[in-house]
Amino acid sequence: MTAQWHGMTWLNPPPHAEGHPETGLVVQTAPGSDFWCHTQYGFVRDSGHALLRPAPREWTATVTVAGEYRHLYDQAGLMLRTDGERWMKLGVEFVGRQQWSAVVTHGVSDWSVQPASDHAAVTCRCVRRDDALILHARPGPGEPWTLLRVAPFPPALDARVGVMACSPGDAGFRVTFSDFVLEDVDRRPLHDLARP
Repeated sequence: MTAQWHGMTWLNPPPHAEGHPETGLVVQTAPGSDFWCHTQYGFVRDSGHALLRPAPREWTATVTVAGEYRHLYDQAGLMLRTDGERWMKLGVEFVGRQQWSAVVTHGVSDWSVQPASDHAAVTCRCVRRDDALILHARPGPGEPWTLLRVAPFPPALDARVGVMACSPGDAGFRVTFSDFVLEDVDRRPLHDLARP
């Protein structure tokens, strides 16, 4: 692992993960890996791969993901996690095409998607402040952020943050994470957060 990923630990280590100073963290997912809790399907899956670190109660996290999405529900992006029943994942998910996707779980999972063009890489951002998670994505540096969701998250809950990747189907896939940054909380008004 390179310095960017120092102090982070795996929840469900993937079959292969290798950090490169120039290209980032390359991950190969395991088939059948996923994070999901009950809703619609009735099952619980907590086998996805997540590289996480402790975090303060408020912060802004960003990461850029470039994946070889081919199979239904191949996904990668950011994760916040308190435990198996309280977590959030945000990123790109393949549902017939690339979609910007967010799942927020408080005992049961709540999923939202927004169709997106196929991009070589996408940057995801989560702002955790007060009682909310503010979730954005954009296709490249300098582009405006697209607001995907404002979701509740209890302010008193400790949580770790980092990156996640899953492939719920019968085949894994390869994804590269780069430019993971955890920094001070962005206090700008919600409508100002879209600015680059």
